Amino acid sequence: MPTKKFILSEQDIPRAWYNIIADMPNKPMAPLNPATKKPLAVEDLYPIFAEELCKQELNATDAWIEIPEEVRDMYKIWRPTPLVRALGLEKALDTPAHIYFKNESVSPVGSHKLNSAIPQAYYCKKQGVTNITTETGAGQWGAALSLAAKAFGLELAVYMVKVSYHQKPYRRSIMQTFGAQVIASPSMSTKAGRKILTDHPNYQGSLGTAISEAIELAMSTPNCKYTLGSVLNHVSLHQTVIGLEAEKQMEMAGEYPDVVIACFGGGSNFSGITFPFLRHKLREGKEIRLVAAEPASCPKLTKGIFQYDFGDEAGYTPLLPMYTLGHNFAPAHIHAGGLRYHGAGTIVSQLKKDGLMEAVDIEQLDTFKAATLFAQCEGIIPAPESSHAIAATIKEALKAKEEGTKKCILFNLSGHGLIDMAAYDQYLAGDLSNYTLPEEEIKKNISELDKII
Repeated sequence: MPTKKFILSEQDIPRAWYNIIADMPNKPMAPLNPATKKPLAVEDLYPIFAEELCKQELNATDAWIEIPEEVRDMYKIWRPTPLVRALGLEKALDTPAHIYFKNESVSPVGSHKLNSAIPQAYYCKKQGVTNITTETGAGQWGAALSLAAKAFGLELAVYMVKVSYHQKPYRRSIMQTFGAQVIASPSMSTKAGRKILTDHPNYQGSLGTAISEAIELAMSTPNCKYTLGSVLNHVSLHQTVIGLEAEKQMEMAGEYPDVVIACFGGGSNFSGITFPFLRHKLREGKEIRLVAAEPASCPKLTKGIFQYDFGDEAGYTPLLPMYTLGHNFAPAHIHAGGLRYHGAGTIVSQLKKDGLMEAVDIEQLDTFKAATLFAQCEGIIPAPESSHAIAATIKEALKAKEEGTKKCILFNLSGHGLIDMAAYDQYLAGDLSNYTLPEEEIKKNISELDKII
């Protein structure tokens, strides 16, 4: 397992997050108030989120937003994360491509999610909030926020998508160990959950449903705010520490990536690694490709449409301009629970609309095949979500082999899969299958969006 690591020091942890909206030639369209259909004012978000996060969400002018020292001090627990040259994988593929990965799995909770969980909890605490709520798919975000909430003395309730609640019991245990309350969603504890269970008693949940429940609880609980692990602009902002570090590390390696790849659910880790590199294209015209790898069973970027839609199933959120499969989309029960979301963040959606990024969809069996090869070559068992990025990277590396081109590929290893071994057991036993979304189902779901606007 030959590898080459590029390590930064604590002094190299970024002192500011990068806000790509300031540099975008076409800014994302404004979120709309669902009642008035008029653009949101920052005050419209105050009942849901901490005020500083609301300001970050709608900030379209400041390219750099300072990271509070308290947050940066907590980042020092595990940041900077290593950049690794995947020499073992290169050898196995017999490719002339150079493959690098940013290893976000070294965080205390095993994923990139802590990069945003800490500032979100910090801003809530600073405002005097005592309780927070959230949703989680595979449990990575819930685990990260559970740790961050405990660090800042906040009470946390997590609505975990029901299929993942049962598929990944140890993620639930991690959240509970850190002191969070974990509820399988849909549940009977909210109006949104009760309605869904009444209409579909055996429904196993989606991120859209869990978001509805978490928002409803936040809105009905005194001194409580809602927090989100992906999709929104301020989450993408916090995650840019990944790409800002990777820039310096690629300089240490003496290379610059031709293509940057990340898995895609709502966009947090994709934004985090790609936006700092994209700024060189926006500002200087530097050539680089950005590739989002999503599940074939939840292909919002490759087969969805660009339209205003709700970010949750019950329609509690503002209307967001996004690539979407429809907020009532019921995703298949794949093991990459963190990618089972119906829409894409507004920034990524605008970038794709403008042709500044690409997307590919990957079948479940291909992701586990890629993950197994990566584990054998590099000694890290990746999360099912991250394995989508690995599969896309392998395709790029094999294409470089066919073409005889020396390509530099960078991907984000967003998390490890040591708590996902039940999924690997199923794969190794031949019990997993692919699920490609039928075109008719996509058309039917999308046709209902006309009622929104």
